[in-house]
Amino acid sequence: QVQLVESGGGSVQAGESLMLSCTASEKTFRNNAAAWFRQGPGKEREFVAATNFNGDVINYARFGSGRFTISRDNRKKTMFLEMNSLQPEDTAVYYCAASDFGNLEAFQDQFEYEYWGQGTQVTVSS
Repeated sequence: QVQLVESGGGSVQAGESLMLSCTASEKTFRNNAAAWFRQGPGKEREFVAATNFNGDVINYARFGSGRFTISRDNRKKTMFLEMNSLQPEDTAVYYCAASDFGNLEAFQDQFEYEYWGQGTQVTVSS
């Protein structure tokens, strides 16, 4: 069982940046896909970005391409999401997710992920 803990959320102004972190409890995190999802107020949870086990394969949602960067440090069992040029529509709870699979793939479907963090709030004001 992998436990995930997110950090780094907060309140920022439009145009500013934030760096989210997700730290895993188990070494198996290093071998598998991991991702970020978000859920805005009144919206369904949506895909943000994903990486395969070593960061060689990365996928982004269209809204994040060019603004968001996903990365991971497997020695520290930690994944990051750097978010630049934040806009009010980016306001959401951001969740970290990890899979039991995916050494070659960066899954975009939330149902591919077995483990979830508790979420961290990101609020962007105009």
